[in-house]
Amino acid sequence: MSSLRSKDGTGIAYEQRGNGPALVVVDGALATRMGGSKEELVELLSPNISVYCYDRRGRGESGDTPPYSVDREIEDIAALIDEAGGVAFLYGHSSGGCLALEAAGVLGTKVSKVALYEAPWNDDPEAQKAWGKYIERLTDALGSGRRGDAVALFMEYTGMPAEQVNGMRHAPFWSELEAIAPTLAYDHVAIMGRSGAVPAGRLSAVLIPTLVMCGGSSFPFMRATAQTITQALPNGELRILDGQTHDVQPAALAPSLTEFFLN
Repeated sequence: MSSLRSKDGTGIAYEQRGNGPALVVVDGALATRMGGSKEELVELLSPNISVYCYDRRGRGESGDTPPYSVDREIEDIAALIDEAGGVAFLYGHSSGGCLALEAAGVLGTKVSKVALYEAPWNDDPEAQKAWGKYIERLTDALGSGRRGDAVALFMEYTGMPAEQVNGMRHAPFWSELEAIAPTLAYDHVAIMGRSGAVPAGRLSAVLIPTLVMCGGSSFPFMRATAQTITQALPNGELRILDGQTHDVQPAALAPSLTEFFLN
């Protein structure tokens, strides 16, 4: 593990593996730098790409200097790109894809290409009502210090049965999720917005080549959202990964990322 200082002095923990042009991986909600299937994805990418995985602020071994702002998260990405040599690709999963797009629109020539998988904005009016209620309950739980309830709320919102969530509360890893629960507000309130709608106007400022991906077996709204994002981007390309869900498999994802970034 290595670390650097972001513009505001916050320590950001990261790992670098592989050789080739640099890629910064931007995680979604509650994910940490080498959690889940990240090890396998990095192994598949690293023969041709220098992969930088980091703990977003407020997670893992990175610091968290208040007050939070999306601009500070973009500064963290900029610091990683500087560490990587000044220019890099970005890849973001889920709400990390939303942040990657925001960063690409701000950082100019520091980002040469950006890819994302299932950024979970949703333009459906009924879905936006449900999102608004989720944001209200999330804000209340975090404001009351009920971090476990905030994590449970998010999991249930994504479709996990309540009894399964209740069982997870007794698992050894639950305390780790509670520790980073405040970052749910970073992703869902600050980055995705209180309406949860696709920010088409801001996306029009992302001029670089952008690969927008979704899973062929994922939630139906993900394809509609991916199509809307692609249409809003001046240089967007849509790719549907057959048989994949929101929990995309590295073996299905890595070839698309490698092809897009290296060609």
